[in-house]
Amino acid sequence: MKFDQHFFDKAKRRLFRYIYLYTGIKLSIDAVSCSNYFVLRKQLRLFKKQRLKSSVSFPVVWWLYPCYEDKKDNAGSLGFHYFYQDLYVAQRIYQNNPVRHIDVGSSISSFVAHVASYREIEVYDIRPLDSPIHNVKFKQFDIMQVCEEDKESADSISCLHALEHFGLGRYGDPVCYDGYLIGFQNIYKILKTNGKFYFSVPLGKQRVEFHAHRVFSLKYLLELITPYYNINSFSYIDDNNVFYENVIISEEKIANNCGCRFGCAIFELTKI
Repeated sequence: MKFDQHFFDKAKRRLFRYIYLYTGIKLSIDAVSCSNYFVLRKQLRLFKKQRLKSSVSFPVVWWLYPCYEDKKDNAGSLGFHYFYQDLYVAQRIYQNNPVRHIDVGSSISSFVAHVASYREIEVYDIRPLDSPIHNVKFKQFDIMQVCEEDKESADSISCLHALEHFGLGRYGDPVCYDGYLIGFQNIYKILKTNGKFYFSVPLGKQRVEFHAHRVFSLKYLLELITPYYNINSFSYIDDNNVFYENVIISEEKIANNCGCRFGCAIFELTKI
């Protein structure tokens, strides 16, 4: 059998990473660093001495869950795109106070949770939701197959970082090249005239990274939106996860997609 150097190097890197995660020892072709391991051992000895003086005795099982990287993190980890996007749109919904708000495919654990903390929200997703959540009315539903009874039934809809996936098969949906267009049009049908649509997708040079997501240019997004909606505000998150709220859409921003390769465009829209 022919020796595959690339496969061997890949397997070796995986092994080195596994060793680092569980021992703190950094292995590489050029060097070995054990500093994390010895720091942990020192901390463990001190911890065990303190344990002997405590009135409560916990067994210490240190080797199952070492955490070497956490001390280098910031105070809070801001999830790429989602933290700012979800918090911002949840605040906008609170301020606008719609009668009936439907969400299509956004994050349950962040955005939907934000909104459910202060009001009822209906959630449509192609995947099931097994656990009931207070203030969340869930419906397993493929938005590419709109029901007649849903037409013009809501005065507020959100679809955050979700439309880019429609029709790529990633979440069990049928493969459909124009899936995002069908979903966009069906959301328009569900929304009442003058209703609000909170909408976000990846921003950058237009492409499909199959089967993860699509990335949309700002020029194309404006062409997609303007026949159906008035733009109340445009915000975006750049490649460095910096949030820019309610910015003016200039020709320069259209031409260079706000300087983003994989940013996030966030629109608040009103149905015409």
